Amino acid sequence: MTKVVVAMSGGVDSSVTAALLKAQGYEVIGMMMRLWSEPGNEAENRCCTIDAMNLARRMAAQLDIPFYAVDAKDVFRSTVVQYFIDGYAEGITPNPCLLCNRRIRWEFLLQRALAIGAEFMATGHYARLRIEGNENPASHQSSVIGPIKLLKAIDDNKDQSYVLHVLKQEQLEHALFPLGEYTKPEVRQMAREFGLPVAERSDSQDLCFLGNGTYSDFLIRNIPEIAQPGPIINAAGDELGQHNGLAFYTIGQRRGLGIAAAQPYYVIRKETGRNALVVGMLDELGQNELLAHGVNWIAGTPPENPIRAEIKIRYKALPAWGTVTPMENGRVQVRFDENLRAITPGQAAVFYAGEVCLGGGIIE
Repeated sequence: MTKVVVAMSGGVDSSVTAALLKAQGYEVIGMMMRLWSEPGNEAENRCCTIDAMNLARRMAAQLDIPFYAVDAKDVFRSTVVQYFIDGYAEGITPNPCLLCNRRIRWEFLLQRALAIGAEFMATGHYARLRIEGNENPASHQSSVIGPIKLLKAIDDNKDQSYVLHVLKQEQLEHALFPLGEYTKPEVRQMAREFGLPVAERSDSQDLCFLGNGTYSDFLIRNIPEIAQPGPIINAAGDELGQHNGLAFYTIGQRRGLGIAAAQPYYVIRKETGRNALVVGMLDELGQNELLAHGVNWIAGTPPENPIRAEIKIRYKALPAWGTVTPMENGRVQVRFDENLRAITPGQAAVFYAGEVCLGGGIIE
């Protein structure tokens, strides 16, 4: 019997993942990570509250599968949380969920799954896998020949291939995403049919380690110097007001600038060297080019020539057509067919060929 570890969270997605795989004849083991939460902050990490841990244990007991809690607090703090803090200190807008998927879930936890003899690790992500030359996209065997493709989920509203673009072939060989073939309503209905009491549990939102606070409060507590006021200027250099700290503004932001004008101003860019927030009118917002570094090509190697692709510059952004040109040292240049208004350093640019996720990198 094939052994698979399911990364559990106490939510409906991971619980249905475990139930589906057991029904399909796998030997299923549940694992849940204990993640770091801020000392002195009464709120727990949202991904592993006491209630969530108890629910996960209850689901495992109901499904009659073993369950283990894995201590990942230190590696999560030193890797994901520090990345978040360092990114804002450098004036970018990091996406720590990407690093969490790369380093915590698909390195740290996968290694523990393999160490206990599991062949696969499954998560409740909405995405699909397809083996080159395999006519059945739902089939996934360990003795594969050819690259494994990462595909968008059937449910466009829940597709999470964007955050999984960091995975490499050696990780995908051990990955299972059973929910990629279903919509979220179908998953909730399956939870009801399996008799799982988490069927109506709401999805988690926002960054898990913020607890019940805001990212602004968290940053001020951890890097108080980030709340350094400075000038708000236009493209000509005229001062229009004062900002409260560059970290608290995002590209394309309109509200909360405190500038009285006949037409609204938008955040165009941040100039960290002089601690200035540059704003402009709507027609000044946007660009048609970006550079990205740390690019992961899921197939294992970059294309030899520029490619046409659809590119997403944020998790919930609509894909936009452009040309992706590989460069040296794991970088790419992307030229879009039209201007985009919210290209934000620190977020990921992820490339698609139809339903296939090709990879992506961090916007410079």
